Amino acid sequence: MKRIIYTLIGLLAFSVSNAQELETLINEALNNNPEIQKFELQYSIASEKVNEVNTLPNTEFGVGYFVSEPETRTGAQRFKVSAKQMLPWFGNITARENYVSALADAKYEDIVIAKRKLMASVSQSYYNLYANKAKQEVLSENIKLLKTYETLALTSVEVGKASAVDVLRLQIRQNEMQQLLDVLVQQFLAEQTTFNKLLNRNKDVQVSVINELIIPSEDFEINSGNLSLHPELLKFDKLYQSVEQSELLNQKESSPMIGFGLDYINVDERPNMDFSDNGKDIIMPMVSVSIPIFNNKYKSQTKQNELQQQEILAQKQERTNALEILLDKAVNDKISARISYATQTKNLKQAKDAEEILIKNYETGTIDFNDVLDIQELQLKFQMNQIESVKTYYVQTTIINYLTQQ
Repeated sequence: MKRIIYTLIGLLAFSVSNAQELETLINEALNNNPEIQKFELQYSIASEKVNEVNTLPNTEFGVGYFVSEPETRTGAQRFKVSAKQMLPWFGNITARENYVSALADAKYEDIVIAKRKLMASVSQSYYNLYANKAKQEVLSENIKLLKTYETLALTSVEVGKASAVDVLRLQIRQNEMQQLLDVLVQQFLAEQTTFNKLLNRNKDVQVSVINELIIPSEDFEINSGNLSLHPELLKFDKLYQSVEQSELLNQKESSPMIGFGLDYINVDERPNMDFSDNGKDIIMPMVSVSIPIFNNKYKSQTKQNELQQQEILAQKQERTNALEILLDKAVNDKISARISYATQTKNLKQAKDAEEILIKNYETGTIDFNDVLDIQELQLKFQMNQIESVKTYYVQTTIINYLTQQ
């Protein structure tokens, strides 16, 4: 589990302090998340059942009183006390323990799966917060830029080189950006609640995110062969093994049971008689055998186990196909994010070059504020797409890590 955390952290291109912060947040989530605690408790319960099955059948005790005392040669029988203990066939208890242990092993995989999913959810939520904050900064910068253009437009109006309509258009564009900024603030608060609840803490705890994420120049190698070792698939193997243990237990339970017992009968002495064994109590050891003559129950259980194993294999194949699709999509989306980022970076540079040309035109006294708005809108679009590409890259990396890291 630590290896996955370190891999996630290692992919982040930011300072050591920020990396340590994310690692700390992930560890806090693993320690405090109630879903993880739920699965750990379920595993503890399943493990404790080993002690439950490591027992013998109840010992039977009986007491009987002769209302009409039967007379025997040695005297009248008064009451009877009996004890009986049935013992399962050799290996039966061990088979039970193995079966319950196999179920507990399958339950343990739920913990591993839940931890992996939690780590991925924390990371993805963190990237969502980063993208939101980065977009807020971009909008704030663009609003400031528009205010600068508004000042230029007002100056141009005074000298008759621009109209009041140009000023109004710049102001309307600022209003639109402010609206987008306000919406992003609310979305950040909603995502912050999601993030805090993953860590099982108060929803109002402020989350600070890194200032910048960049796409690394080279991607790490993806070992798709590790997919077969994914805990979601290993769980099916553990379930299959539990069914095997269930069948071994079924075979043991279809064997006979041996019982050992002891009867004690109290006998009164016969009055006015003197002979050997007068009033001698009766002690009778007993052995019994319980044979499942009608064993259709066990034959049916064997058939059910065979069908259940076939079902598990089918479920595993179905889940394997789904995970392979998810991995392939994540890999391709990650590549697409890198391509998109490169394209947006190129477009943004060209848009800034166009902006510089417009500024130089202003210095010569010719500026079209419609062009200013168009270039500013393009810049905003490219900047937003850049941020989205970075977020997509890291989100897809998180998914790939969830599927392939051991």
